Amino acid sequence: MFIIVRHGNTFEAGELPRRIGSRTDLPLTAQGREQGQALGRHFAAQGIRFARAFVSPLLRTRQTADAILAHQPAPAARAETAGFLREIDHGPDENEAEDTILARIGKDALAAWDTRAIPPPGWQVDPEARLSAWRRLFAGETDAGGPVLLVTSNGAARFALLADRALAEGARAASTLKLPTGGYGVIGQGEAGALELQGWGIRP
Repeated sequence: MFIIVRHGNTFEAGELPRRIGSRTDLPLTAQGREQGQALGRHFAAQGIRFARAFVSPLLRTRQTADAILAHQPAPAARAETAGFLREIDHGPDENEAEDTILARIGKDALAAWDTRAIPPPGWQVDPEARLSAWRRLFAGETDAGGPVLLVTSNGAARFALLADRALAEGARAASTLKLPTGGYGVIGQGEAGALELQGWGIRP
């Protein structure tokens, strides 16, 4: 089982949100830290013990992973940095407000990103490299022997759903690839060992 978590909030209540990616390394807010704690309590209450944990290099994801793993029974898995989980680079739209971005690229381009992971002009993503990394993970190159925790960002998480045909079909039914802050998705095994999307956009 793979549990894919999006980091907690990085903007304070009332603060204008911006598109932050790989070049903007913000910490979690107090609410974001509490979201991480809530996720940790949630998984522990379900009896989920992570065999391995992977995290992007960014501070906000590492803080979220640490909060989750703090609720695991000892000895808990240690968070391992994985480059393919790093958030994308929004190019000219990095650290810009949504209205500014929409004025530059338009609603259709943003919708294509949220539903099909087609990068808007100027965004630096390398979809094939990201898809390949998820496929290697799902193929068992990371032999965990139990549930795997992956803590990442919204732009990176969506490629998990596109790395497998069955997962992509589940994503189409959900009509969005986005994960909310402090939310998670679950990818498990269905019949004959096939990957199965068991939940997406879940918040404790």
